[in-house]
Amino acid sequence: MASVRHFSEGKVQEVAPEPVIVQSDPHIRRVRNIGISAHIDSGKTTLSERILFYTGRIHEMHDVRGSDGKGAVMDSMELERQKGITIKSAATYTQWNDHHVNVIDTPGHVDFTIEVERSLRVLDGAIFVLCGSSGVQSQSMTVDKQMQRYDVPRIIFVNKLDRLGATPWKALKDVRTVLRHNCAAVQIPMGQESSFGGVVDIIKREAIYFDGPKGEQVRREAVPEEFKELMEEKRMELIERVADVDDELGEMFLSEVEPTVEQLKAAIRRATLGLKFIPMFMGTAFKNKGVQALLDGVIDYLPNPYERKNYAFDHSVEGKETKVMLLPEPKKPMVALAFKLEEGQYGQLTYMRVYQGTLKRGDVIMDMSTGQKIKVPRVMRMHSSATEAVDSIGAGEIAAISGVDCASGTTFTSGTQKLTLSSMHVPDTVISLAIRPKNPSDAPKFSKALNRFQREDPTFKIHLDEESQETIISGMGELHLEIYAERIKREYACETILGHPEVNYRETITQRADFTYTHKKQTGGQGQYGKIIGYIEPIPDSKEFEFVNRCVGQNIPPEYYPAIEKGFREAVEKGPLSGHPVQGVRVVLLDGGAHMVDSSELAFRLCAQYAFSDVYNDADPQILEPVMSVQVEVPGEFQTAVVASVNRRKGMIQSVDSRDGNMSVVHADVPLSKMFGYSTDLRSSTEGKGEFSMEFKEHAPVTMDEQIKINQAYLKKRAEKHK
Repeated sequence: MASVRHFSEGKVQEVAPEPVIVQSDPHIRRVRNIGISAHIDSGKTTLSERILFYTGRIHEMHDVRGSDGKGAVMDSMELERQKGITIKSAATYTQWNDHHVNVIDTPGHVDFTIEVERSLRVLDGAIFVLCGSSGVQSQSMTVDKQMQRYDVPRIIFVNKLDRLGATPWKALKDVRTVLRHNCAAVQIPMGQESSFGGVVDIIKREAIYFDGPKGEQVRREAVPEEFKELMEEKRMELIERVADVDDELGEMFLSEVEPTVEQLKAAIRRATLGLKFIPMFMGTAFKNKGVQALLDGVIDYLPNPYERKNYAFDHSVEGKETKVMLLPEPKKPMVALAFKLEEGQYGQLTYMRVYQGTLKRGDVIMDMSTGQKIKVPRVMRMHSSATEAVDSIGAGEIAAISGVDCASGTTFTSGTQKLTLSSMHVPDTVISLAIRPKNPSDAPKFSKALNRFQREDPTFKIHLDEESQETIISGMGELHLEIYAERIKREYACETILGHPEVNYRETITQRADFTYTHKKQTGGQGQYGKIIGYIEPIPDSKEFEFVNRCVGQNIPPEYYPAIEKGFREAVEKGPLSGHPVQGVRVVLLDGGAHMVDSSELAFRLCAQYAFSDVYNDADPQILEPVMSVQVEVPGEFQTAVVASVNRRKGMIQSVDSRDGNMSVVHADVPLSKMFGYSTDLRSSTEGKGEFSMEFKEHAPVTMDEQIKINQAYLKKRAEKHK
């Protein structure tokens, strides 16, 4: 079969024909790689703890906050147990109904979103947890976008149905209207809030009770009369929703044929794997209800490795990239992706997803980013922070290797093919602050800690400010950076001093400006000479920088073009208004001039830098600030106070919703620079009853007054440093 050629932007990319997938290995058919993701405080880690208990992986269940002195298994860090939040994703594996299930519990806080991002990159399916009383929240929308980015099939678990004001129907409505998904319940609750007693399986028409002190005894009985009418109503709604996206069930529905349990489950599975439908399960993990039925749903509706299409790029032919499909066959050449790094007992611990072939202890594998061959010293299955050594890991599995030095996102192969896998999306940092060790003698430990954390977390950036000689750390939020400062103290016995948080602004231009610039310098001997002519223009809705060469003729020798581009790229790294990067700019080079003796790469690189600084103000530049999407949840009596506080912080109210239980939810867009200290303000104005979450939304122009203030502060800071 011939390969297909795709033409895109003048480039030809070869796409190899897709092989016929034959599900030949029965073990791989019984593998599920799933993640548990949600908004913060939706009960992900509690759900993980119950999954491990009911599958026999652990023999006791513990509280997330560690009030009993132990804490949840998946929150292995002491810091996680103290704060009651998940900071880093944790992997484990277990068994359910003869199926091998790899589970990754991910953080809910937006500051640790990279943990969700890289987990979803390698997972086959996901459990999307929603709070029964809050429904879809701000981080729920972020997680949903991440799942869509990697085409991850998911099932929804509406948790906390024992809470005051909890109802699954609000969550279902939110999924349909806010997230715009085709979704329907496969269960209905028997009772609500404190009277929640179990669920009705509307596919099998059975009532499911969870008896015993820990809900470990699952009892299935006939549906009580009081729930039969709602069950039939929701069952018909489920069939209609699935029939809309599944041809086989659609024909039965039009023919008014009642599908059997097997036919309905098969249709739901096809629609879920095709990303056309999401089944909704219900329960309360904390009160030990609904988890076993959810596990059945994982097996019934989420894919095995054969049912996900994973691709690599073949670079065997120089200058050509061929997209090839990987098959989870144990005997094929090994291909794996390193998606997460940690410091382990035996050196660096590298989490791997094996897409094809088998990874064995003692194998020699190739790092495709460096071409280096590496011997695998240890292969391990992970159980949170604990490890279990194994001889090999097969196709479609998730495990870890130790003692191998590599970067996150590295592709490893057996060396027989030049294949690379696409890496995960890494969001931009939004906040920075200066950091230094309290005791100068701790500098080596301080440096070691920063280097380690930067390798482990792609959203944790470090750079040295050339003017102040301060170490600057950047991340996704105040909590993100505070957690790393605390980890440096705990894990390296090195106390640090943090500076004031600084917002990561951006700059851009709003109109075209032409430049003709000549750089001349004569100091005796060979001088410097370069002349360039062109213009800069904005690229709407773009974060990129583009350099376009439209020179005709030899006025500028071609060997100097790369130096000119490099000069412009260096110029946009620090904008003249605020010292922050310039984005959304296209530089077009039209002509120029050179000197036979004095022209050089250095001369043209400097010429480009000076030309950009010279023309920048003519292009009507703007400073852009990060704007956060903020969600505040408070009792109704404090709604007015919250709206007023958001307005004082120059926020724009998007909506105010009322929820059951007299709760109000305020959605607003607020500049990040105005959100510092908001948690204290919110606690004082709501008697400690208010909660808020925020995530980065976009960079937007600041007001002219604010731009002048930022520019003056930047110029003053530069002047003081150059005294």
